[in-house]
Amino acid sequence: MSLPRFQVVPAAYLLLTRPAERGTAVLLQLRGAGASYMPHHWASGAAGHVEYGESVAVAAAREAEEELGIQLATEDLRPLCALQRTEPGNPDPIEQRVDFFLTASRWVGEPTVREPAKCERLGWFTLDELPSPVVPHEEHVLRLLASGDLPPVLSLGF
Repeated sequence: MSLPRFQVVPAAYLLLTRPAERGTAVLLQLRGAGASYMPHHWASGAAGHVEYGESVAVAAAREAEEELGIQLATEDLRPLCALQRTEPGNPDPIEQRVDFFLTASRWVGEPTVREPAKCERLGWFTLDELPSPVVPHEEHVLRLLASGDLPPVLSLGF
């Protein structure tokens, strides 16, 4: 018996950062009622699936423009970590994911809500004062980042 080839869904998550009074602040979005995944939860400023033939950096820059109306150069992106995750017990291939978290502290334009059905508002938060609720796997990464103990590759749900 031949098993189907294992596949994962790749996504790019962009955390815009800027200096704050106490450390670094990250831009988060409050997901709107029209969001298909975890509405009314705080999440990365911009994120989305990597399209066929697209690099993670290009996907992050595209999502930044689509969701926030800003432009950023791929060379200004810094890799933060890769998160392999699954939903335990769910055999649906869509739940086999790898998320690439990237940061940027330089961009052109002012981040604004471009998809109001999917994003209610934006906010800057320091890593030690995150809003609630945050999408769980993103909160996991943010908490590890705040602790200074974020590995370059991690797994969640296995």
